Amino acid sequence: MIHLATFLFIGTPEVLFILFIVVMVFGADKIPDIARGMGRGMRMLKDASGDIKSEISKSTKNQGIDSDITKDITEEINKVKDDIEEVPGSIRRNS
Repeated sequence: MIHLATFLFIGTPEVLFILFIVVMVFGADKIPDIARGMGRGMRMLKDASGDIKSEISKSTKNQGIDSDITKDITEEINKVKDDIEEVPGSIRRNS
């Protein structure tokens, strides 16, 4: 099955239209500054989420809580996903 990569169901024409509007509103000279600011913001968000994640894992270890259960749940979810993906394939082969 071929999956098209879309971000929030936005295709190439929509992205080009959005870029055109951004250039018209802000001008070509402001776009690098905007992109730099967005990059800094995304980096700060990533760092903050990493800090929160490490604090949670530290506190669970200090409290003696087993955090491996999330890994087990993730493995089970992945197994179910694989099983679900096999079903349409076997149906197509039989028809």
